Amino acid sequence: MTAPLLEVTDLRTHFFTRAGVAKAVDGVSFSLAPGEILGLVGESGSGKTVTGFSLLGLVDPPGRIAGGSIRFDGRELVGLPAEEMRALRGQRIAMVFQDPQATLNPVLTIGTQMTLALQAHGRVSGRAAAERAGAMLTRVGIPEAASRLSNYPHEFSGGMRQRVAIAMALLNGPDLIVADEPTTALDVSIQAQILAEMKTLAKESGTALVWISHDLATVSSLADRVLVMYAGRIVESGPVGEVLRAPLHPYTRGLLDSLPAMAEPGQRLRQIQGAAPSLLALPPGCPFAPRCARASDICATPPPAVERAGRLALCHHPLDAAA
Repeated sequence: MTAPLLEVTDLRTHFFTRAGVAKAVDGVSFSLAPGEILGLVGESGSGKTVTGFSLLGLVDPPGRIAGGSIRFDGRELVGLPAEEMRALRGQRIAMVFQDPQATLNPVLTIGTQMTLALQAHGRVSGRAAAERAGAMLTRVGIPEAASRLSNYPHEFSGGMRQRVAIAMALLNGPDLIVADEPTTALDVSIQAQILAEMKTLAKESGTALVWISHDLATVSSLADRVLVMYAGRIVESGPVGEVLRAPLHPYTRGLLDSLPAMAEPGQRLRQIQGAAPSLLALPPGCPFAPRCARASDICATPPPAVERAGRLALCHHPLDAAA
């Protein structure tokens, strides 16, 4: 059996504010094998992005990792010196941010930025770096890639800048890519191209991928497994096809029912009632209970872990997976 590339155990990332402690990630555990694609889904504020940032040591004050373990290829990343963490970032672990402005320097050309990213992790000539940069831009669907290396970020559209950010993440052939909703700004045809490229990358090179998204359709076509997050916790996990076809947790069912494709023509869209709780004042027991139609008095106590055929859900009243 292949050893996991990434092992996350009881990860807790908290933000220590004047108003109190916001538990953005509260006891998250999962593993990831080489070449595996893991989908991380949930509403805004569920803790998806903070989980991704935690993996790369990018959580800024007042946030910090308050507990747990992140082991990458057998190496503990929690508490790793900043210099050693920087050496890993961009080479063995890369991240694609939702906003390409967080990746691209507005005063440097795209070619210069990609060359610097390559030369930061190895001795590469300027010519070889330019050739590889051009090849990566072509790979993500940018036409006339060689001539675009002399352009600045503002000379690209928002979708094109996102493609450049994805190309930069691929430059050094990382073992793990954390992608935070990277195709949100792309049109459908380019999105399909990027998803196909990511699947090919994982299959051929063994690159593992954590794909953070609110788009269940994208996750269903890309991921091998899915983790559903709510209020900083993983409330359901399992093979993506099984989880999305017959979820165990009422929250997962609610996300699926909210999709426009699930509504009959002329009918109102279904939605999850209420709003996600404040991370500064989570309700006791199950955090989803105030919004759940199946909730009862017992939901004021911590929900048990229900396991069925390799799937896991935290719920007192799990749904019937056979329904």
